[in-house]
Amino acid sequence: MTYEDRLQNVSVLGAAGKMGSGILLLTAVEMADLSLKPENKGKSFVLNAIDVSPEGLAGLMKYLRNQVRKIAEKKTVWLRKIYADRDDLIENYDIIDEYVFDVLNVVRPVTSMAAAYQSTLVFEAVSENRALKVKLLGDIDKNNDNDAWYFTNTSSVPINLIESEAKLDGRVLGFHFYNPPAVQRLVELIVTDKTKDEVQNFAKEYAKNLRKIIVPSNDFAGFIGNGHFMRDALHGINEAKTLAEEKNIPLYQAVYIINKITQDYLVRPMGIFQLIDYVGIDVVQFILNVMNPFVTDEELHSDVLDKMMLQGVKGGQMSSGAQKDGFMKYKSGRIVAIWDMHKQTYVDIEKFKDECDDMMGELPSSAVSWKSILKNNKKEDLLSAFFSDLKKSNDLAASIAVNYGRRSKTIGEKLVSDNVASETDHVNTVMLTGFFHAYGPVNNFFD
Repeated sequence: MTYEDRLQNVSVLGAAGKMGSGILLLTAVEMADLSLKPENKGKSFVLNAIDVSPEGLAGLMKYLRNQVRKIAEKKTVWLRKIYADRDDLIENYDIIDEYVFDVLNVVRPVTSMAAAYQSTLVFEAVSENRALKVKLLGDIDKNNDNDAWYFTNTSSVPINLIESEAKLDGRVLGFHFYNPPAVQRLVELIVTDKTKDEVQNFAKEYAKNLRKIIVPSNDFAGFIGNGHFMRDALHGINEAKTLAEEKNIPLYQAVYIINKITQDYLVRPMGIFQLIDYVGIDVVQFILNVMNPFVTDEELHSDVLDKMMLQGVKGGQMSSGAQKDGFMKYKSGRIVAIWDMHKQTYVDIEKFKDECDDMMGELPSSAVSWKSILKNNKKEDLLSAFFSDLKKSNDLAASIAVNYGRRSKTIGEKLVSDNVASETDHVNTVMLTGFFHAYGPVNNFFD
């Protein structure tokens, strides 16, 4: 079966979700582009968008229409060549409208899992629940006679468990898109000892056509991305607890300080608590619970996350993409308050910001911002100078930042020594590409 043949009937499970909708968009465009090639005239391409929510599917179709139009506007030169034999398509807007129609014509929004019984390729993007994934994929495979291949978007569940429990024997792999799939270039590729070569080869060709960067991860719970992020998050939470105890300050003030340090002093796109909020406190807790049974030399658990969940503070994002309140309260994208777990209310930052900033100390004059450093051709030198100044400083924030950077490096190195990642470059690429860090965690900056 050729690449095109494999993509003639595809299903996406959880298509109306944040990850599923992005995977569906990318796949719909790829399938439509294939259908428009002269050599594929007459072939049918069907993409089943499967979700339990009819309302979600209605929203999905609106999302697809808007996104495909944006994509079409960027490729009108190619589209003019593709539609060259269409005398009725003259203006660019005519061509764009036709392309939007052709892409959406591939998609079949359905609530019935039976639609996947005819598919040769199934993407699974349901919640991070091992039992659910196994049940769905196992049920489909029992009713599917097409030697279907399964790409699971799990970010934490070992692939070999899904493979064995769903009885998929070499026809499933981990194809972990990063959020949001339509924007993020990184994909973690996870295979098992049984994964067939042809399944891996297809995955690589598909990723190449989507212009994704593939980083292979070995089949350990959490893989590379969450393997680092979860431990990094736990370190941040523990640093905040320690700081609150040592300085006799409320935990919400310590959360503010650690969040600011991990953004401004470690030159990251957002602080660690803001990142936890972005992912979702509930999601972080769930992933830790998935990973914890598979490690023997550490405890991947946080009582702070447990308390936040009991208090109903979960973070995450709304369907519009707006940030929900978590450790921090947000207004127009800005952090305006921090959650007080003791009083179970948000405390306005302005009430304690100056006190905390004084406690932290001054940023060195060599400080650089994340946004300014990303595409700077002197990035390495500038970062080296800044971190060197941090190591010389006795200020509280500088000391915490240096220790944090060293801990981040240790986490990265341990992922390699534990054979989660095959090499340090893979760890660095995941954090650079998937988390938009300005530098990889395994570096010489904090030696």
